[in-house]
Amino acid sequence: MLVLTNTDAGSAEAQRLQEVVAELDPDAETAFCTSPEDLEKSLSRVRDHDTVIAAGGDGTLHALANALHRRGELGRHTVGLLPMGTGNDFARTLGMPLEPFAAAAALRAATARPLDLIADDTGEITVNAVHLGSGADSTRTASRWKRLLGPASFPVGGFLVGLAARGYRLRVEADGEVIIDTDHKVLMVGLANGRYIGGGAARLAPTARLDSGVINLVVSRSRGFTKRAVHAVRLHRGTHPLEVDVHHRRVRRVSVSGVPCPASADGELQENLTGRTWHVLPGAWRFLVPPAADDARA
Repeated sequence: MLVLTNTDAGSAEAQRLQEVVAELDPDAETAFCTSPEDLEKSLSRVRDHDTVIAAGGDGTLHALANALHRRGELGRHTVGLLPMGTGNDFARTLGMPLEPFAAAAALRAATARPLDLIADDTGEITVNAVHLGSGADSTRTASRWKRLLGPASFPVGGFLVGLAARGYRLRVEADGEVIIDTDHKVLMVGLANGRYIGGGAARLAPTARLDSGVINLVVSRSRGFTKRAVHAVRLHRGTHPLEVDVHHRRVRRVSVSGVPCPASADGELQENLTGRTWHVLPGAWRFLVPPAADDARA
């Protein structure tokens, strides 16, 4: 077993991680990857390991999935997750305990199952969710507060952005159907594999399954401040798909084009996107699913 982390070796976090890894598997090897080059070097040794564990959050898992994809090795190894990040949204859908030692115990009892991924036309892989518009604006704002506030930075970012959000004129097409065109402003476009974004603050796709073979598409129209506030509450509760101004579809391919807007893929920000297409990769990798995960979760 190879455990990959972006934690600096020698830090207090690294010491705690070593204790967790010892609980998981005393024979596991730990690799500290603080740069893409470190990750590539570590993965060059992955042939010696049956299982690769990402110790971190959604960003760490995102980096691992993309590195394996670039190497053509997505389907060669079993992948697992020790949730030690800030948001841990993928872990929430997976049913993985968020306390590291409890997660280690869950991993020991986990079963490898094929789970889906989302790929775009540049070759980038998304593990949990990608969202464009105000949701990405919120991610950017939250990142400024993350070190100070931790998981609380996500609702703070959402609140600050929601005060002044005006929306983006975007065309969204899914499986050949135009969901919305540029004559309407869009508050957010979300493509979800998992259920949560924003450190669990938002249930973007409350019924999503990680092995469904489809993308959960959520398109929220722009509206006045009062309606945006109500929408934020419903997004937190997962009842927003019932709103008239929210389009929810289960699709296999999504194209978005229009004015430059930000996007967040597993918390990794991209600026000024003007056009991109995503498609689902059903059962693209084998992932360790804990026994607590029911059929609705994975």
